[in-house]
Amino acid sequence: MENGRVVELELEWFGLIGAVPAELGRLSALRKLNLEGNQLTSMPAEIGQLTSLTELSLGENQLRSVPAEIGQLTSLTELNLFDNQLTSVPAEIGQLTSLVQLDLEYNHLTSVPAELWQLTSLERLILDNNQLTSLPAEIGQLTSLKELGLHHIQLTSLPAEIGQLTSLREVHLYGNQLTSLPAEIGQLTSLEKLYLYGNQLTSVPAELWQLTSLEELDLKDNQLTNLPAEIGQLTSLWQLHLSGNQLTSVPAEIGQLASLTELELNGNQLTSLPAEIGQLTSLKELELNGNQLTSLPAEIGQLTSLRLLSLRDNLLTSVPAEIGQLTSLTELELHGNQLTSVPAEIGLLTSLRGLGFKDNQLTSLPAEIGQLTSLRGLGLECNLLTSVPAAIRELRAAGCTVGMDDGVTVDECLRHLSA
Repeated sequence: MENGRVVELELEWFGLIGAVPAELGRLSALRKLNLEGNQLTSMPAEIGQLTSLTELSLGENQLRSVPAEIGQLTSLTELNLFDNQLTSVPAEIGQLTSLVQLDLEYNHLTSVPAELWQLTSLERLILDNNQLTSLPAEIGQLTSLKELGLHHIQLTSLPAEIGQLTSLREVHLYGNQLTSLPAEIGQLTSLEKLYLYGNQLTSVPAELWQLTSLEELDLKDNQLTNLPAEIGQLTSLWQLHLSGNQLTSVPAEIGQLASLTELELNGNQLTSLPAEIGQLTSLKELELNGNQLTSLPAEIGQLTSLRLLSLRDNLLTSVPAEIGQLTSLTELELHGNQLTSVPAEIGLLTSLRGLGFKDNQLTSLPAEIGQLTSLRGLGLECNLLTSVPAAIRELRAAGCTVGMDDGVTVDECLRHLSA
């Protein structure tokens, strides 16, 4: 309240049902109205009388339409209409020239009015989870945009004019049907986050590798067959997701991504890794499940910040002794390989909490495994083991769950000593 007048009204998740009464229009001093999370089905035309409104939040209701009078709210900077049942938006939305944020995600829109592209003050435009299928060239007029949400809207292409949005920092394009990207994407030099997973990309334009401000790049679940050497130019990257493609190799230049903390390459066709991977000394998570790796470079031991190393379902027959240098490792997953032995250096990984050797061809384990006193889970099922070191008994006593096949015995020598 200010001077006896209501300036903010927050009734989110208030159990309101049906139509909003016309009397709402009498609250002419209202600057913020939040009605999110109710079951409202319509808004009155009188909402247009609330000309002092700067924030209007109507998300998570059951609105099927928005009155044209919304265009009279020319002071609005934020309009949230997400998660309703809107099939259209009135052309008058183009009159909201002060609008900085517009959220229309999770509706049933098949198009948006041409007037929307006149909202040149917009910094955040969210259109995710609609049925738009295409974007007009006029999107290039929104030159103030910093965040653009376009995931799951059935896009098959992007207009070249997207390259005019040079203020963009974050773009969500995942879950569409894109088969290519325009070369103009390389003009988005402020871009920090680019999410393209779950499309049908077989390649990306060379210009993409010029986006040296990128910090997060997600290209998983596409149809990429190769990575160019130019990927090494993205030296600001800290997260790179490439799982679920058709990559057969990784260029040596990957080693130039010195800021990288997460690298996901699951479900590709990799047979080897370059030695330069050892240069990624900031890496905390490395996932390589479901490839065709037959060996690991010794340089993997240089990844001393690594906490998660996941190598499930490959063709590894051995692990280099240098793995013992990964003393920050808490999870090591080696299920589903062809390992016949484990190096004694595994005992140096004293931070390990999870260690998986299930479904390999191990005939023995080193006694040093008993040094892994932080271990909480050890998977040994489906190997060729007939016995395991006595130290397994101590691990179990310390609270580690050990999975073994029936009939595998635990050596008794330590029991005799303690007796």
